[in-house]
Amino acid sequence: MDLQLRGKRAFVSGSSSGLGAAIAREFADEGVSVVVHGRDRARGEATARDIAAKGVPVAVTVGDLTRNDEAQAVAQAALDAFGGIDILVNCAGGVVRTDNPDWMTVSPDEWLMSFNLNVVGALRMAQAMAPGMIERGWGRIVNISSVAGQTGQGFLHDYGSAKAAIDHLTVNLSKTLSPKGVTVNCVVPGDFMTPAIERWLATLRKQNNWPDDLAENERVYTRDFRKQPIPRLGRPPEIAAAVVFLCSPRSDYTTGTLMRVDGGVTSGVR
Repeated sequence: MDLQLRGKRAFVSGSSSGLGAAIAREFADEGVSVVVHGRDRARGEATARDIAAKGVPVAVTVGDLTRNDEAQAVAQAALDAFGGIDILVNCAGGVVRTDNPDWMTVSPDEWLMSFNLNVVGALRMAQAMAPGMIERGWGRIVNISSVAGQTGQGFLHDYGSAKAAIDHLTVNLSKTLSPKGVTVNCVVPGDFMTPAIERWLATLRKQNNWPDDLAENERVYTRDFRKQPIPRLGRPPEIAAAVVFLCSPRSDYTTGTLMRVDGGVTSGVR
């Protein structure tokens, strides 16, 4: 399927590794110029080399999107790289506490950090890049959320609450921007095999005395800890395909949607 994206310009936050890197590579396969972003220049440049090998223009930006000054610098560098950005994917985010803490031990300051990391950083990028999209009459914003924002999973309370806020922001922005030619959607991943999930499984392995075997941990996690109909973790290209479709002209009639790619872990019909 031709997704009609050749020649578009995309900025993917948090794309130096993990899901973001997979999304950036998928855009490159569709002929999209890509601005890679991360907080580590070496990792960003390594991802950029992979993308450049696909024959598309690529640039790298480095900065912490939880800081106003750095976020503004990142956005400006991205806009300058190719003379504008048509597609914004807000993938930067994550958990503040990686030790699976009891909710009573997560401080209010850590809650604020979680919202800054997962919500406000995305808002900063949208505020910087939406005006150009509006001026051109076409644009795409896709936010990467999490099933943690929908399932009430009973752990990582601050993270889940922040991701629920991203879902809400997505729908609100879609009402504001879609009449101006800019669709806003959200992809809601379950658990995917990335370096972050490997660290999460290592924490659970220690806390629950699971065997020291990643493949077995994956089976136990999807069978017992967070049971799901597809008994495995996702792989990054499976998220990337969903994101790139939502960014294509073939999805012109889709906005304000929360697209789950979660192995069926989410119950209910929302």
